[in-house]
Amino acid sequence: MSGVPKHRQTKPTKRKPQRAKRLQVAALCYKETKVGRQVLLITSRDTGRWIVPKGWPMKGKDDHEAALIEAWEEAGVSKADIEEEPMGFFEYAKGLSSGDTVPVEAQVYLTRVRDLQKTYPEVDQRTREWFSPAEAAELVDEPDLKAILRAI
Repeated sequence: MSGVPKHRQTKPTKRKPQRAKRLQVAALCYKETKVGRQVLLITSRDTGRWIVPKGWPMKGKDDHEAALIEAWEEAGVSKADIEEEPMGFFEYAKGLSSGDTVPVEAQVYLTRVRDLQKTYPEVDQRTREWFSPAEAAELVDEPDLKAILRAI
């Protein structure tokens, strides 16, 4: 008999095991203008939500280099200066083609855009647009990304 009163003993609950968070790398693209800093958002391919360019780490590339490649493929950023250390992180649930979702932590790299191209790999799959950081924060869904945008 244990020392815990019977009314305080609890049965173990069955719960679904949590998957470990997967890592993605993201480029928070910005430019300085006469009206202040502007940030570049793109739409996701599946739901059309406003997001920042991001993707999986790439073998043989540092994470900031992979983030810059994603900025090119998804948003047409052809010339930029990207910080080598992440300026923040945000979490979200990534939908997979199987219908499942996986928890993801995205490392965000501040990226000063020097040139955008009109044609790029995903031009027909996404919309891109410049916003003030405050406007961008209202458009994205992820709370931590909202906070990052408001802070820049």
